[in-house]
Amino acid sequence: MGIIESIIHTYSQFFNWEMWGQVLTDPVSWGYIGTLVILEGLLSADNALVLAVMVKHLPPEKRKKALFYGLLGAYIFRFIAIGIGVFLIKLWWVKVLGAAYLAYLAIKYFIDKRKEKNALEGEGEEESHGINKNGLLIRLFGTFWGTVIAVEMMDIAFSVDSVLAAFGVSNQVWVLLVGGMLGVLMMRGVAGVFLKLIDRVPELEGTAYILILIISVKMLLGVVGVHVHHYVFFSILVLAFAATFVVHNRNKKKAEQGEA
Repeated sequence: MGIIESIIHTYSQFFNWEMWGQVLTDPVSWGYIGTLVILEGLLSADNALVLAVMVKHLPPEKRKKALFYGLLGAYIFRFIAIGIGVFLIKLWWVKVLGAAYLAYLAIKYFIDKRKEKNALEGEGEEESHGINKNGLLIRLFGTFWGTVIAVEMMDIAFSVDSVLAAFGVSNQVWVLLVGGMLGVLMMRGVAGVFLKLIDRVPELEGTAYILILIISVKMLLGVVGVHVHHYVFFSILVLAFAATFVVHNRNKKKAEQGEA
């Protein structure tokens, strides 16, 4: 009953207009919202690309339907995950596991990038392939619904990462609610904008995972009672993005000198 009551209490706060009034008039709150927008946008860019590849074998008119059904499922899952998460995040070992998982994601990204770079240098770029048309889901549920279920499973996997990242930023209910919804909207709405931004500044993708690593450290410090002040947290974010553009300009100059 404790979990159910926690979920109901969490969702009831979504309709607490007094809380939203305080949130929208607090500059710190807008700082957290901005952090979530940037983080979700950068992470959702690649996620959106993966989902687009997964549905490319469907007729054009069915692709949007498959992604839309996946969208509905992602919202349902995130609502459930946020409600349960508010209850579980109070347990220290859950925070430790969450911080460890976020750190794993960041470290794995840089290891995979290194392997990908070596593979590209040796063999050239490989083409992205869509879903396996002879896979189990397609055989059991048909081409369309099998694809929908595959998209839904991928959405859930992406949702776990996003919800954990939101918990790392702050354990305030409104942060979790906004973060959970922003992740889905980013993936379906403005992911294309962030894809173009990453194309122009490729280093931003790495910065997103550096932020994930920073958030995991922040979550872990919270376990041992060390609170990272929001001024410190936001300053680190600003420095990370400033360093990203410095590195980008340096790499750009090196590339231009190499071409010359």
